[in-house]
Amino acid sequence: MSRLLDVLEEERRKLNQLGETSLKQAIPLWDNPEVQEQSRRVDELVERVSEMKGET
Repeated sequence: MSRLLDVLEEERRKLNQLGETSLKQAIPLWDNPEVQEQSRRVDELVERVSEMKGET
């Protein structure tokens, strides 16, 4: 579980970086496919962590 949490934090960090870059370039987050893909990746990891904790 610890490894999964580490991966989740790393993917969240990547998402934040992509989001900041997108906003600096005046690209709306919903129009940036890289941000959307990374967001889905983070969502999937959050779901896996929740399932492991039995919170679903």
